[in-house]
Amino acid sequence: MQPQLLLTSFQTWLPHQKSNSSDELLKIIQPNQIDYAQLSFVRRLPVNIQQAAEVVISKIEAIQPHGIICCGMAESRQQLTIESNANYQESKLTTPVDLSDLISQLSNTSISHDAGRFVCEGLYYQVLEYCRTIKFTLPCIFVHVPVLNPNNLAVIQADFQIIMKFISEKATLS
Repeated sequence: MQPQLLLTSFQTWLPHQKSNSSDELLKIIQPNQIDYAQLSFVRRLPVNIQQAAEVVISKIEAIQPHGIICCGMAESRQQLTIESNANYQESKLTTPVDLSDLISQLSNTSISHDAGRFVCEGLYYQVLEYCRTIKFTLPCIFVHVPVLNPNNLAVIQADFQIIMKFISEKATLS
């Protein structure tokens, strides 16, 4: 049986944004058939921490995924970045995924230790907290996606495919 991965993205939040790159990436990924996992999507989450967390946690409870990849847009970044942790007030939660091992397989992705202090970090914290209380070994990461363009799309898509495969492999081990 293939592991099931849950992938999430956000809608836009500023007037100048025509789309959210995290959602654009999932839109590209969604119709593709892959042989290593079943993919479930929650796309275009509201840009509200509480609402987004409620939607995602409800989906986690409904489908019981084996791994989670939350995605958000980072307009100022030039490559995919995987967030190592999420903060809320004085609390910090870290992903259970070995990011050094993951990054070693990627050509143009880095680790970030600053999830942005916005809805992305809020959702990531809530999902990590939920996973910690229910099933701590559940592999869960947050990937920030830069603005997509013809020059970076191929490498971003290739790295994201490797990320999905890595998380699915970790999901089968947990």
